[in-house]
Amino acid sequence: MSPKPSPIKPLATTIAMTSEGNFTKTPNNPEATRTSKRTAEFVTHLTIFAENGETVDSAFLYIMGATAQVNAAPKAANSPIILRTASQLLKAETIKVIGHLSNQVQRQNFLRFKNRIEEISRNKKTDIVLALDFPFQNPKRRTTLLSRAKAVLDVVHPYVCAVKINHHLVLPLGTFGGVQTLVDIAHDKGLQTIIDCKANDIGATNQVIAEYYYSAGFDALIANPFVGWEEGLKPVFDVGKKLERGVILLAYMSHKGAAEGYGQTVVDASTGKPLAQYINFARKAVAWKADGMVVGATVLDKITELHGIVGDSVPIYSPGIGAQGGSAEATRKAGARYLIVGREITQAENPAKVAKSLLASTSM
Repeated sequence: MSPKPSPIKPLATTIAMTSEGNFTKTPNNPEATRTSKRTAEFVTHLTIFAENGETVDSAFLYIMGATAQVNAAPKAANSPIILRTASQLLKAETIKVIGHLSNQVQRQNFLRFKNRIEEISRNKKTDIVLALDFPFQNPKRRTTLLSRAKAVLDVVHPYVCAVKINHHLVLPLGTFGGVQTLVDIAHDKGLQTIIDCKANDIGATNQVIAEYYYSAGFDALIANPFVGWEEGLKPVFDVGKKLERGVILLAYMSHKGAAEGYGQTVVDASTGKPLAQYINFARKAVAWKADGMVVGATVLDKITELHGIVGDSVPIYSPGIGAQGGSAEATRKAGARYLIVGREITQAENPAKVAKSLLASTSM
């Protein structure tokens, strides 16, 4: 039976083919000035099915029906004859690009978050994650705040592999408002995006938190292992696995008071022996197959200790560079894989210069 495509809906994101033959994500309507009308139809209706867990074959079937619906009556679009005709019209263009589509799009969208950010980091030779943190501003000036965030992202993106966003922007700009705009911009610039929501509730609520942030386009979220696995963070990992999004766990934060929670001594449930909480969390990160672990750049000894436990299986993300006293070079030498840098860059007179300087100090 021939597949019946869903009705055409406005596309939030499409894949466009550049003059070099590469595929890039673009907002709504791709350029109409294509050398081939059929190629234009192809890229116009090629939704990024990876975001919905679909395969390339499913995308191809959708393209056939979608093109038919554009060029014929909706009822006729479901006709096997129309579908075959659409297939014939698109076949030449599709054969040329479908292999490249598999290599490029699947590579960037079907890989796990941990692999995606690793690949970007390696290709760009940077381990810096830009934290878009800004001081409080009058909510009436949130348009100015959004413009400022865009400006920093625009000049700093060559020097970073990902962007981290937290309540500094979520509260004034809204998840599906200005924040989603920033996520789209970051993706267009080839960066991964992390929401620092520190999910820390019961499982049902954590699941909804994850679903909303992933729906907004975030590639990974940060969660707090204090709530445990069953009816705690398991639903977050389940959603992340289904959507190929990441989950990063807190292990030891960068502020002075972190010792009161992450540094406290607890009893290991399996052995009955005393154990430092941060070591307990590191072991959970390995057992739960987390995509990363947060350890502050202000506690170099903890980075080294925990890296000895998790190795390269759980990359360490270290915040606290600059503004909180952390050193980029020392943090990386201690075992951190990614350096999270916020105020040191966002509040600098020349954000790009500071980012470039930090990158040079890491000797990637």
